[in-house]
Amino acid sequence: MNLKDLSLESIIEKINSWEVSKNEVFDYFQKRIEKYDDKIKSYNFINKNWLSKKDWKLAWAPIAIKDIFCEKWIPTTCSSEMLKEFIPPYNATVIENLNKEWMSSLWKVNMDEFAMWSTSESSKINTTINPWGNNRIPWGSSWWSAACVSAWLAPAALWTDTWWSIRQPASMCNVIWFKPSYGRNSRYGTIAMASSLDCPWTITKTVKDSALLYEIMNWYDEKENTSLEWKDTISNEIWNKTDLKWKKIGIPKEYFEEWLDKWVKEKIEEAIEKMKELWAEIKEISLPMTKYAIATYYIIMPAEVSTNLARYDGIRYGHQTKEAYSSLDELLQKNRWEWFWTEVSRRIVLWSYVLSAWYYDAYFKKATEIRTLIIEDFNKAFEEVDAIISPVSPNVAWKIWEKIDDPVKMYLSDAYTIPASLAWLPGISVPAWFATSEDSEKELLPVWLQILTPRLKEEELFEIAHVYEQATQFWKQNPKWFEN
Repeated sequence: MNLKDLSLESIIEKINSWEVSKNEVFDYFQKRIEKYDDKIKSYNFINKNWLSKKDWKLAWAPIAIKDIFCEKWIPTTCSSEMLKEFIPPYNATVIENLNKEWMSSLWKVNMDEFAMWSTSESSKINTTINPWGNNRIPWGSSWWSAACVSAWLAPAALWTDTWWSIRQPASMCNVIWFKPSYGRNSRYGTIAMASSLDCPWTITKTVKDSALLYEIMNWYDEKENTSLEWKDTISNEIWNKTDLKWKKIGIPKEYFEEWLDKWVKEKIEEAIEKMKELWAEIKEISLPMTKYAIATYYIIMPAEVSTNLARYDGIRYGHQTKEAYSSLDELLQKNRWEWFWTEVSRRIVLWSYVLSAWYYDAYFKKATEIRTLIIEDFNKAFEEVDAIISPVSPNVAWKIWEKIDDPVKMYLSDAYTIPASLAWLPGISVPAWFATSEDSEKELLPVWLQILTPRLKEEELFEIAHVYEQATQFWKQNPKWFEN
């Protein structure tokens, strides 16, 4: 049985047409996980026992789940010692929605501890390798999800993103990421990082697969107060489009400045030319508040996370120290510093500073005001264009541990993805071919194009991405070690 280069949609069609059984598909991915995951190191827990159910939309197709979504009676740890024995008694809403369509969960994919950091170097369990490079990072806190789909250890994966947690790893691992508008997918049952930024997303091989999962996952949820009150559906007509006539595409001049690697810039410019060939109208736009996005994010995010992490004190949630203590304060201190690792501890210190009485107005209040200006930037731009395109990352994947001692430099790699998260916009990426790494190895590594549309315009986003994807067929490229 050869499932190479098949989309999730194609696998479901084969199951429903009896060309292959659910058991055979599940066994196929189980064998690939057994064969390759020692190299990729993407899974925390693997489901080796499952029950066949009747056919439905997902036809029991296997999907990998980031270790941040609660699945009933399945360990959910956030790759942290703090939650290493947590087994939730309920499902996250997006898991519940997928289960209703007969998803087969492959169980838990690794992640950075509590989704904090970006290079796979801050997980307490494993450091994941990018399938496309020689000992290179997959990037982003959801990189395990991206790496396992890229290595074809699952046809799709479920993950979360706060600012670039999946956009950069998906792009560096050559798979499709899709982020809906904030509020489309319920956050209930998803262990929170920064509540006004967190969003459940998907990683797939094709744009159409992203739309398939999105239609199942998005739904009003009365248990979650940011959930939008209507369900979004995607018209089948958009999959018949073959050009971008009447589409105005914006190019932000601020996204093509000095920090963009020249080889990445070259491939993005080629992608822009391809869109012109597809009859899109290209227009330069300005997003002047972009230069404040990273600073704004790194004030709002830590402030929100400080609240969400406060519950992990070893009393309400998490492990309790075995060491002696003489007071409640000493117990809480030992619990938190014993079980949280370096990056989480670093951010707790920053969060406490930002929310302190002396600095709340100077930092947090000002950051929320700038966030409003960033949203206004995008609103003004979308009065002129239908979509905005940009690079996903200013560079290709670098070597593991290459920049671990320079967190500020790594934070600056998020300049293209953070503004859209602050503005709650939907987005997707499509491949723009490969660029040469800047180091001495000169490896050819994936470069991807980010597409953004106005809030609640997911259908238009899918339409533009699908036309470009079908015109290029770059998504069919596989890592050099890939086997059937």
